[in-house]
Amino acid sequence: MVRAAGADFRLEELRRPTPGPGEVLLRIAACGVCHTDLHVQDGSLAFRFPATLGHEVSGTVEEVGDGVGHVAVGDAAVGAFIMPCGRCRMCTMDREEICETFLSVNRRYGTLYDGTTRLYDADGDPVWMYSMGGLAEYAVLPALAVAPLPASASLAECAILGCAFLTAYGALVHVGDIGTGATVVVLGSGGVGLSTIATARALGAGTIIAVDITRERLAAAVELGATATVDATSGDPVDAVRELTGGGAEIVVEAVGQPRTVRQATEMTAAGGRCVLVGIAPSGVTAEFEITPLVRRKVQVLGSMGGRPLPDLTALGRLVSEGALDPGALITRRFPLEEAGTAYRLLGEGRIIGRALIEMGASS
Repeated sequence: MVRAAGADFRLEELRRPTPGPGEVLLRIAACGVCHTDLHVQDGSLAFRFPATLGHEVSGTVEEVGDGVGHVAVGDAAVGAFIMPCGRCRMCTMDREEICETFLSVNRRYGTLYDGTTRLYDADGDPVWMYSMGGLAEYAVLPALAVAPLPASASLAECAILGCAFLTAYGALVHVGDIGTGATVVVLGSGGVGLSTIATARALGAGTIIAVDITRERLAAAVELGATATVDATSGDPVDAVRELTGGGAEIVVEAVGQPRTVRQATEMTAAGGRCVLVGIAPSGVTAEFEITPLVRRKVQVLGSMGGRPLPDLTALGRLVSEGALDPGALITRRFPLEEAGTAYRLLGEGRIIGRALIEMGASS
């Protein structure tokens, strides 16, 4: 857990949580290491402390609350970082990926939807939950954020379906409207960017171009399905993409969250295409782009925070079981829980290629 903004990760004993009605208790197998947690830990994104971070999890169902029917005790399952309430205006419109209650309650106050946390320290004081607070042995999630995994899937490796791949799937399918043979450009070959490349390949994209500033990440992109790469340090990446695509791509996914790359993404998008923004920036950061070319070329600039947890995680699990998607190919480093601070430090230093994984049963 983290006691204050900017404080180190520390290992503490928490009370075992209990699920309420419509909730699921997971015994966590693994938690992915994501930049968003780092932004919370260092104070770039406002949140309450003390807090347990970690929002990309898989595990075994330990207990279910009243009214839960799609998972049972003993099931292998994956948890989504977006935790729908099922009752707000967006959820009732089948837009649970932008659940109003999740954003206004969990992301603001660190609680579940009865207004209380499920986590307490040894003294009985509340510990706030970033999503489910998955950097722990146990976590409670709303049932709509939990999907069963196929028996053939690796339980630990499938943790990263819950954020990196869910974000990629939502961006490509629900916002990008990807079709077979589509041309896709991905700016940024970090965890989410590489997940987007792998997912685009699994969904039948024809041309997949990775744009980044490091050779190691671009090499990883090729291994995961990129058909071409652009080194953004060697000339203008916009010109390079336009040359490779003959004028721009149908779908451009910006997975960096920086003003310059957002503008570049709009300029890489073909006439009539979709520029999908998934990169998270620190609070208050804005981007600029030239208006008239977007208007004349009818380029759509769209935000996409993630996917629809239960149906999309089920679809991703199916791609894994069919062999079209291998989340383990993205994982390059593994750490035990007591080394979570080291994992996030290395992530902040740019020394993690792909995704790192915190495994609860591992030892240092």
